Amino acid sequence: MSVEAQSISERGYIWSPRFDKFPDLAAPYENSDYKGLKANLLMGRGIAPEQAADYLSPKLKTYMPDPSVLKDMDAAVEVIWAAIAAKKNITVFADYDVDGATSAAQLIRWARAIGHDFGLYVPDRVKEGYGPSLAAFKDLKSSGVDLVITVDCGAAAEAPLRGAESFGLDIVVIDHHQMSGDCPPCLALVNPNRPDDTSGLGDLAAAGVVFMLLVALSREGRRRGTENLPDLKAFLPLSMLGTICDVVPLRGLNRAVTRQGLKHLPQSEFIGLRALAEVSGRSSPFRASDMGFGLGPRINAGGRIGDAHMGTRLLTTDKEDDAQDMAAVLNRVNEDRQKIQKHMLEEAMSQASQIADDSPLIISAMEGWHPGIIGIVAGRLKEKFDRPAIVIGFDDNDIGKGSGRSIHGVDLGRAIIVAKEQGLLASGGGHAMAAGLTVHKENFADFCGFIEDHLRADVMAARQNLKSFHDGVLDVNAISLKTLNILDEFEPFGRGNPAPVFVIEDVVLSFAKRLNGGHVRCSFQDRFGQSFGGICFGADDKGVTDLLLSPMPPRLDVLCQIKRNEWQGRVSIDVHVQDLRRRSFS
Repeated sequence: MSVEAQSISERGYIWSPRFDKFPDLAAPYENSDYKGLKANLLMGRGIAPEQAADYLSPKLKTYMPDPSVLKDMDAAVEVIWAAIAAKKNITVFADYDVDGATSAAQLIRWARAIGHDFGLYVPDRVKEGYGPSLAAFKDLKSSGVDLVITVDCGAAAEAPLRGAESFGLDIVVIDHHQMSGDCPPCLALVNPNRPDDTSGLGDLAAAGVVFMLLVALSREGRRRGTENLPDLKAFLPLSMLGTICDVVPLRGLNRAVTRQGLKHLPQSEFIGLRALAEVSGRSSPFRASDMGFGLGPRINAGGRIGDAHMGTRLLTTDKEDDAQDMAAVLNRVNEDRQKIQKHMLEEAMSQASQIADDSPLIISAMEGWHPGIIGIVAGRLKEKFDRPAIVIGFDDNDIGKGSGRSIHGVDLGRAIIVAKEQGLLASGGGHAMAAGLTVHKENFADFCGFIEDHLRADVMAARQNLKSFHDGVLDVNAISLKTLNILDEFEPFGRGNPAPVFVIEDVVLSFAKRLNGGHVRCSFQDRFGQSFGGICFGADDKGVTDLLLSPMPPRLDVLCQIKRNEWQGRVSIDVHVQDLRRRSFS
């Protein structure tokens, strides 16, 4: 009697080898020095054998282009240096998230190194919303600011920039968000995603664009004979943190920046980063997950529900006591954020569960929802329902602030921009995978109808064959430190370089225990008696809790990740279960 796995998993996904997406690479790898697991991982990421060495050991000199390839980069450098030489008052206007904070911190620290102090302005997420406003620019002008450098925002702020032009406030925009139409008025607009930019660097986060700006500024500084120009390697941990937390593809230059940034973080001279790592319970060797789930959320918490300036202030302070105090505050604010998030998520899940199965996306809205939490909730809804999700919180003035998260193959940011152009939104924009918006309640129903119609075909196509990609089938005895050491070569993991996922076939559940939070701790055993332990995080959301807790569980295939646990110098292996597939007998 043969055993054959069903094609559809418990979550309704087809499990597909990632390397099958690149059939042209199979023959080259057969004749290369890369074999087995390493070859599968490289093929699954579209890396040809001749590219493998640079991919596994990414260096900045390999991937760093001339910064001047970015449209307006030379103009921005000229404006900033002219302002520095004239001792003008310069302020960095930053977004309140990690990408904005790390971008601002890089500029402020670079200027401080050469003896010039840049000011800082971060808008309050609740009172001012995202990006520049005319009121903020007027306040800066009246306070004596001569030049504003916006980072991680500004590219779509046409009205505020026109206002700034009218009353003589100079602006340089450093951004990476999608744009539509003509560039707004300013002295320079550096954005690899502006329509006329041909650099091919559209995957950079703002922190990456700012790092390139520092390279260009330092190059011009050397030409001018400037003393005390800083070693830009010191800025890599900041650029790395913003890049990882903004969830941009970790390929090419982004991969080099993040890999080198993680390498330099343990020796970083920036005490705020060290304090943040300590309060987050993270230590060397640092991984991308430490940034995305440890340091990043605490900086974001300040912008979401606390002091929007604190993240940047922490990253720019040189005082040990201040760093420790601010890190502790951000940690407490993050705990508060988690409590608010739990309550909002329960309400949003209740709403979303009533939406029709054939709805192309989840739109959940309620009065009083905190605008700093809606993006996190949208991400959880997207993961739960496998479709784009938009979460909107309305205030007492019937103005809704919304945040959306999308699935691969559906460009939510572009759809939001179109909705704004149709007059359905007061503001809006973003990336393919994430977007933000402001909508008046009187337009809410029309917006919902428009966005559903606009995205329906794309969502249907994306969901027609839901797939979970994996990197091959592993035997139980391959769950080993040797395998973990191979996986380490492919760090950092994130968008564009997904953490490896494997299939372990034909095992039976030998232990299962439900944990708080909808998780299940479990163990499995193969037909030869070899066993491995693991945990299924979010088993309730994945819909596999009943199967794991079944008194007579069937034989299973397990889709999983293999994780390294390090505690007090000891290394152990844990398996994180992603999905399960029943095996049928025929």
